[in-house]
Amino acid sequence: MSRLTVNLPDDLHQALKTAAAKRKKTIGTLVQESLEAYGIKPESDVEELIRRARLNSGLSEEEALDLAVAETREHRR
Repeated sequence: MSRLTVNLPDDLHQALKTAAAKRKKTIGTLVQESLEAYGIKPESDVEELIRRARLNSGLSEEEALDLAVAETREHRR
């Protein structure tokens, strides 16, 4: 497991410590859960998710890419 140093304002650090204690979790666990809630995943998990979505969609790789590009462009407008 990797270690990470993060600089936080004192009041936010205290709030994080309090939240972790109330939930009976470590700060590391709370941070990990927060990252997962934001959808931050290892690349291998993302690749597997994409593979399963393609299988379930019935679309070819080209059709899936075209759809993804179209939806991204629409969302950015």
